[in-house]
Amino acid sequence: MPIVTPYQNSRRFTSTIGAGTGTGAAYAIAATAFTNDAGAAATAFPASYNYYNLYLNGILQTADTSSVTTASISIPGGDVLDPGTPVIVQFVVS
Repeated sequence: MPIVTPYQNSRRFTSTIGAGTGTGAAYAIAATAFTNDAGAAATAFPASYNYYNLYLNGILQTADTSSVTTASISIPGGDVLDPGTPVIVQFVVS
């Protein structure tokens, strides 16, 4: 049986698709292009988290839509979206 931590919280980061670079499968948005819950510029995404959710234009995306590191989030094909599309990444942490 998995161990469930008694306390969980989340860290949210917001940006827009236009902040990303690259094309096709190499499209990514740097963590430094996001703002955090306090409205301050982010320096990195959490290194340790239980899971994360990606919202594009307010719509929750499936797990195969992205991958994340502490430095960036990759959204293959994201370069074809409107540059003003809001991006929200929510990390659930213990």
